[in-house]
Amino acid sequence: MVKAPLNIVAAVGLALGAIFGMVGSVVIAPNLRAISWAVDGTGLIVATVILALGYFRAGKDAVSSGFLIWAIGEAVMLGGTAGTLQTSVPSFAAGAALWSAALFLTCLPKEFAAWTRTAGIIGALLFAATSARIFWGNALTPLSRPLPFFAYPFLVITFAGWMWPLLKRQPAADKGRNFANQLELALR
Repeated sequence: MVKAPLNIVAAVGLALGAIFGMVGSVVIAPNLRAISWAVDGTGLIVATVILALGYFRAGKDAVSSGFLIWAIGEAVMLGGTAGTLQTSVPSFAAGAALWSAALFLTCLPKEFAAWTRTAGIIGALLFAATSARIFWGNALTPLSRPLPFFAYPFLVITFAGWMWPLLKRQPAADKGRNFANQLELALR
């Protein structure tokens, strides 16, 4: 089965977000962190806008809305990426609040596998707590521990679950019966 080019673009964007987001969370040099997070953010914005359009065309409005909100939250965060960790806090807090809402919208409906939805809901709760703490006045940065640092692996797991329907192969007899194929057709 040949995958629609936009499925591949979305999967690559999610993979870039997962890889470079984690790299940016562990590198020490501020310039390498900024570049890593710029690649991460750009890849995720591209991927989630593509997914939002595909799920919207497929009539999955809640999931589509979640992906669109994710793209907006990611764009808000991307605006603070070039600054220092301290100057990025306001955009990070706003973006984390939007990430939380987006994760709930994409993971509460039974569109993805249970493991994806579970990781996404845990991530949503952790990012909601992070955002609330920052807005309450706590001095957190995007690298503070335990939160938000330990929330990032839940995102990576969720991204893998979002990629799975884009990349999995189906026997020809099943073509058109599963959502991945419907999404592929919608993204053409």
